[in-house]
Amino acid sequence: MGEVVYTSRVAITRERGPLRQAELPPAKKKVTFGVHSAVADHYHVDPKNFPPDATTLDYVVAAAGG
Repeated sequence: MGEVVYTSRVAITRERGPLRQAELPPAKKKVTFGVHSAVADHYHVDPKNFPPDATTLDYVVAAAGG
């Protein structure tokens, strides 16, 4: 195995339920993770209690497509 050239350091804080905040390098800008549509249905999340927001799966798919 080669030399490690980069280690991503992120901090994730769970606010409540599926709502989480993540600090991503390098800007330390917070990103919100939540649930929406079919994902909210799957996890039995009432959309009245949480505003729709991108899921972690949405971010993974976007990163893989980039």
